[in-house]
Amino acid sequence: MHAKIRMYATAVCPYCVRAEQLLRRKGVQDIEKVRVDQDPARRDEMIELTGRRTVPQIFIGDTHVGGCDDLYELEHQGKLDALLLQA
Repeated sequence: MHAKIRMYATAVCPYCVRAEQLLRRKGVQDIEKVRVDQDPARRDEMIELTGRRTVPQIFIGDTHVGGCDDLYELEHQGKLDALLLQA
């Protein structure tokens, strides 16, 4: 069972696609995608939660892991699997 994944994203974001591809390779089936390009209030929510304006912004469970590069760095360090299984 994987942790709940929430990803703030836009329609045409190559980093969002790369992040989702990594999560899918890890066996994650359910990703809650929040389209900040369609809902300005959700963009404001993302900025308030993360302090960042760029997408993607990824949450694994209650943990904000950051963007695509941050996600790949967790994988590189061997820490992503444990985070995905924490919930």
